[in-house]
Parts: sequence; C-alpha cells; structure tokens
Amino acid sequence: MKYPKIPLAQTVVQLCKLKAIKHIVISPGSRNAPLTIGFTNDPFFKCYSVVDERCAAFFALGIAQQTKEPSVVVCTSGSALLNYYPAISEAFYSDIPLVVISADRPKHLIDIGDGQTINQKEVFKNHILYSANLKLDLTDDKRISEKDELPIFKSLENKLERFLGLQQGIQSYNEEELNKVLNLVWFKNGPVHINVPFDEPLYETVDALTVNPKSTDIDLKRPKIDHSELKDCIDEWYVATKKMILVGVMPPNEVEQQWLEELANDDSVIVLTETTSNLHHAEFFPSIDKMIAPLKDADFEALRPDILVTFGGMVVSKKIKAFLRQYQPKHHWHIDTKKANDTFFCLDKHIIASPNEFLEAFLPKITHVTKSNYLSTWSKVKQHRQKKHLEYVSQIAFSDFKAFSTLLKSLPKKTVLQLGNSSTVRYAQLFNIKPSVQVFCNRGTSGIDGSTSTAIGYAVNSNKQTVFITGDLSFFYDSNALWNNYIPKNFRIILINNQGGGIFRILPGHKNTKNFDDYFETKHHLTAEQLCKMFQFEYSVANNESELENNLTTFYDNSDQPKLLEIVTPRTQNDAILLNYFEFIK
Repeated sequence: MKYPKIPLAQTVVQLCKLKAIKHIVISPGSRNAPLTIGFTNDPFFKCYSVVDERCAAFFALGIAQQTKEPSVVVCTSGSALLNYYPAISEAFYSDIPLVVISADRPKHLIDIGDGQTINQKEVFKNHILYSANLKLDLTDDKRISEKDELPIFKSLENKLERFLGLQQGIQSYNEEELNKVLNLVWFKNGPVHINVPFDEPLYETVDALTVNPKSTDIDLKRPKIDHSELKDCIDEWYVATKKMILVGVMPPNEVEQQWLEELANDDSVIVLTETTSNLHHAEFFPSIDKMIAPLKDADFEALRPDILVTFGGMVVSKKIKAFLRQYQPKHHWHIDTKKANDTFFCLDKHIIASPNEFLEAFLPKITHVTKSNYLSTWSKVKQHRQKKHLEYVSQIAFSDFKAFSTLLKSLPKKTVLQLGNSSTVRYAQLFNIKPSVQVFCNRGTSGIDGSTSTAIGYAVNSNKQTVFITGDLSFFYDSNALWNNYIPKNFRIILINNQGGGIFRILPGHKNTKNFDDYFETKHHLTAEQLCKMFQFEYSVANNESELENNLTTFYDNSDQPKLLEIVTPRTQNDAILLNYFEFIK
C-alpha cells in the first residue's frame, strides 16, 4: 500500500482510521495531495470526490446525518476552505459531527503575496467546537537552521539529536491535538477544524509508515440527572393543570414508545410536534400552525401552559414562538445533553439529558394524573381544524398548497423525506405525514444553501429511498449538488417551481412592483430540464393537478437514473391561497 511520505499526513490519516471515521469527502487540490494520497490508498476509507467545496461540505453533512457518525471534508489551502462555512454553521447549530481538514502552507509562506494564501488559523472560531492547528514536520537540516532560527551546531551529532528531539516534540503535539479534536467530534456532535501545514514536495510516497500514532481516549461522561432538580420538576408537574410539550427537530426513534403512550394518556398534557420531530401518536398535535393560527386572545390565554417542556432542535413555526413569547408559561424546561436556547425568554431549567433519559427518570415517578380538560378541549379544536382543512383542499385551484397536499399523500411508506428550507418546510408543516416516513431538513441555520447536497449525501448511504422536496430558488442556488458521481438511482427530487421566492409574497411587502419582483421575490423563468439533461436525471414536468397525479403513479418506481419532477405553480396566486386557508379553517 502507498502512503504519503510526509509524517504529518500519515499521522492525520492513521488517527482518523483509529477513531473509526471512514467517510472522506475530498475536493481536488494540490496542497492537500498528501492527505488525498493517504485516504484514497487505504481501503478502510470510503472516499468521494466533490469539486465544489460548498457542495462537498453539505454532502458530508448529509452522510453524517444518515450514519450518525463523523464524516470528513478535505480541501486545499486558500479560499477553498471558506466555502465550507455554510455547512459548518449548519453542523454547529444542528449538532452534526463534521471533521474539516484543511491543508495549509507553512508559516513562512503566508502573507508573502502568493496566491491562495490566507490566514486559516481559527477561521471558523465562532462556529466550531475546536480548532486544531498542527505543526509542520521538520524533515531536513535546512529547515532547522533557516526556518526555525536554530544556531548552527559544530557537531553533526548534536545537530541530529536536536533535530530528532524537535521532531519528536512536534509529533507528540500533533498526536495530542488530533486525539483531542477527534474524540471531541464523537462526544460533542458538532464540527471541528484541523489545519494541516505541508511544505513541498507534496506528492512523494513511501511503501511503509514512518510514524505510528497512538489513539488515546478521554473520559467524557455526562452528569446524571440531578435528583433535587428532578424532585422540583415533579412538584411543579403535580400542581400544573396545563402542560405543553413542544418538540423541534429530532432524529427518528429518539424516544421509546412507552413514554409517548404515557404522555398521550395524560389529560393535562398536550404534545405539539413539528414535521421535523419524527414523533407520532394519534393524540399528539402535528401541524401546529393549523391549530393556533386562527386563535383569538381568549383562546391563547386558555392555551397558555403552566409548564412548557421542550426538546429537540430548532422550531419551525413562527406562530408558536410568537404565542409562547407573548403568553409565557410559568415554567419552561428544556431537555438536551448539550445546550438550551431561551427561545421564549422564560427558560428556568436546562436538564442535561436526552429526552428519553429524562422521561425514563421522570414519568415513573408521576404517581397520579392531574385532573384537567386541557387535552380534551384542544383535541376538539384539532378535529375541527382537520375537517376544515380537508374541505379547503378539495375546493382550491392548483397551487403550491394543492401540490403539497397531493405530494405528501403520495410518499411511499418507509421513505426518507428531505425538505428544502423557506416555504417548502413551512408548507409541509400544514399536512399530516405518514408515521413511517422519516423527515429531515437543515434547520440549524435554516438557509436555502446546501439542501440538495445534504439530501444527496444522506441518500448515498441509506438503504431507503430518499425523496427531496425543494423550492426553485433553493434548487438553482445549489445546482452544483448534481455534479456528483454518487447519486443513487432511486433518489428523487420534487421541485416546486413558482418562478421566484414565493415566501416573500406571503410576508408583508409591496407586491407586484418591479422593485419587489427583482429584489425580493427574484422572479425568473428558469426550468430544471437542461440541468437534468446535463446531469443525467430523468425529467418530467407537471403544470396542473391531473399531470401531477399521472406523473406520481410511476415516479417512485425503480429506474436506471435518478428522477426529477418539476411542478409549475401559479406565482401570483399561491400567497392568496395560503393566507385564505388560515381564515377558512376558523
């Protein structure tokens, strides 16, 4: 097997292997050649080549999202590294383990006027768990005397001893930093950055390793749930007649069914779930906006919880956030192993545990159920809203709303649904989705960049079919995601093309003016047909309800190519249909 000659490159590659990190996404370059040689010549690693660094980082993020293990992105020095930033911030706020490895020039070649030399040290410091800045190997006598400003020794033997001692110190430092950063990415679930300086020559190889780095473990144990805090929770729970549990972004199967059943059977508890929460029960309340959008002040006061318990990541619904900020609960507990956002400005407990750990410790200690009509009252509202919802869908014209209603019902069981941001995820929130469908969306920073790349990264290692629903601006923004040799044949993209940023027509603003069309909505006449031809996707288009239903009859079937279905909806009608919906379901 071939290895890079540079000891530092060997050390990085071997420690990734020792830490069982195997998915490596490489963007081509010269300065990162030693790393590319090391990773691609070792059959332990599964390597991918993705040219566009922004796409590469989101692709790796999708892999990590699916495997629940760290994935690696590797790039050359310079501006290539900065293209990773959107995905790094998403990984940081979504708690996704991502290892960023950047090649760099030696210190004496930075800021001398050469191309692609930027200051790479701690460049992501506000959105990273840890930055490891490794040290350049000492590999010859010239580097000792000139670059490290060492005195010229009279004795060659003394000089050699000094050289070997310095190199040993550098090797120890690099191994210590690598162990620290790679242990952290496993334990803390977030992005880390490893900056690796290489001097030329870069492409030399050897047939045997010249270093033997050791993997060290760190004892990072999470504290157990505090018993006094748990007792306080139980005391507060008993006196409260209205408890609301709000669940944000969460991977599937995070909470055992027995705890969901207990919550569902408590008359004083209502559980509000978002599409991205992947929690389902007949007594729970999905489609939050559907329930609360038509409420008046007296209704909001009746809905105001005594205790709000939140877990999971970011909450999509702006309406629930506005409600709970105005009608604050007496107590807000957030359950999370890592952090607690004070989203509603009334957080009084951060319980450091997973949701399942907390419920397992808490619910068995609840020995009697508080008498309340909280659940029954709002269950009647839910039933009424759903009846009006179906009535509305049956009478509206073809539109974004109608398309989503048809699409979400059409999803095969046990598929993975990846959602684009902006209006896409918000429309999905209004509909019930099959419990067997797992839902993902980049809600850490909620940007439109990278959604396609993430969905493809997820699909590459999944044994389930992945369906990605996206809007037109998000899709065209990330169209380089299709420049990817690893897209599975069963991957499906559904593109809702309303010829612009449709969400801006829903927000307050002066619509139907040239200024609005050009600078807010960004009106366009693009289609995905030529992109599909270039990237070898099977393409179909639907301009009305009948065409959509016909296309969907075979869209999910096996094929020799991935498929894209473009749904063209009326740009100037979608906003009115959506806004009228909330009036209708009152």
